[in-house]
Parts: sequence; structure tokens; C-alpha cells
Amino acid sequence: MIQKSEVCVLLPAYNEEKNIERVIAAVRSRGYSVLVIDDGSTDSTPKKILASGVPAVFATVNAGKGASLSKGLEKLRGSDYKAVILMDADGQHDPDEIDLFLKAVEGGADLVIGDRMSDPKNMPFIRVATNRIMSWIISAAAGQKVADTQSGYRAFSRKAIDKIRLKASRFETESEMIFSAADAGLRIASVPISCVYGDEVSHIRPVRDTVRFFKFLCGYLATRDRLKAQLNPER
Repeated sequence: MIQKSEVCVLLPAYNEEKNIERVIAAVRSRGYSVLVIDDGSTDSTPKKILASGVPAVFATVNAGKGASLSKGLEKLRGSDYKAVILMDADGQHDPDEIDLFLKAVEGGADLVIGDRMSDPKNMPFIRVATNRIMSWIISAAAGQKVADTQSGYRAFSRKAIDKIRLKASRFETESEMIFSAADAGLRIASVPISCVYGDEVSHIRPVRDTVRFFKFLCGYLATRDRLKAQLNPER
């Protein structure tokens, strides 16, 4: 069994002054440690993170979600945590569902991804369509079926913390995690999660980020064999 003291929740945050205190408090009230990576916020987010007293890393400029997650995972590689939970700081992820991820890790999964697509009734139609198409493409390229490849609610096992390396700086990082895990021979699993949408403002830009994703995908496929060799030097 993984104890709560052996779990850290990693929160990348950018201009989340309306939500960050509530999210941190909700996670801490359930007994989990928190590490926040502020991605150069220009509002009062940094001040509220400091007031919360949780460990945090502050970037001076906005570099993207992928860069924040990379910083956080690098910091946690030297820790004794047995699992890391990735959550968004906008309140879309229910901390009560962390147990679902931990059970999957205890069952042998290395990268666990929250699946909103089993019941996407609260998700805007365009997101449902985009997620299904991208999930099909990414699952085919990775060789492992992933129902919701764009979900940011995830868990890493200790092996995944040590093995997965992220280079993508922005939202294509969610896809990069899947490819990196698959190439390293790690087991990917999904758990059903609730689909929560409120008045949060998405930082995703559909056209720009779709173009960025396909550039990333082409680049990944072109260098896949070399990346696999780097992740599995013993093979």
C-alpha cells in the first residue's frame, strides 16, 4: 500500500489567482504533500502560493505547462516519494479521486491517466470530438490504448518518475508523456474521473496548439528509435 506521506501532488500554475488557494487547501486537507510550479504568473498567484506555505518553484517568464512539469519532476526525482499526482490548478480535478490513481499504481501501472471520455456530458462538444480524434492518433503511435490522452489528471509511479523525461514546453507535453512511457516499456492505464467545468479560462489555443502538436508528433516519429535507445540503454 502507498501511504499518503509517500505521495506528492504536483501543481503547475499560471495566472490561477481565483483557484490556487482552494486547490492547495483541498489537496492538503486530504493529507497529501504539494509542490507548486508557478509558470511566470502576472497576477496574484505567486503571492497566494507563498501565503499557503507549500514548497514552490517560481519561473520569471511564462515557459508553458510542459516546462513547469519538467521542472517539478526533476525536483522530485531526488525524493523518496513512491508516486506523484499531476493535477491542474484550475479546480477541474477532484482531489477525492486521487485514490483511484493510487490503486492503479499499486496494481502495477506506471502512468495512470484520468479518463473523462466514459462520461463526457459536461465537456463541450468540440473538446469531445478533438479528444477522441487525438486519442486515436496517439494510442496508435504509442502502441497502447489511452482513452483520454489530453487529460491532465495523472499519476506517475516511482519508475515513471525516474524514467520519463519531458522536452515539450507546452500542451503537447501530455502526448509526450505517453510516448515516453511507452518507449520506456512502462505500463499505461486509465481510470474514470468526473468531468468538471466551471468558469475557469482555458489556456489552450485550439489552432495554434493543434499545429504545434502535429509538428511535435512528426518530430517524435522521426527520432523514435534513437529516443527508445536512450530510454532503454540496457536493451
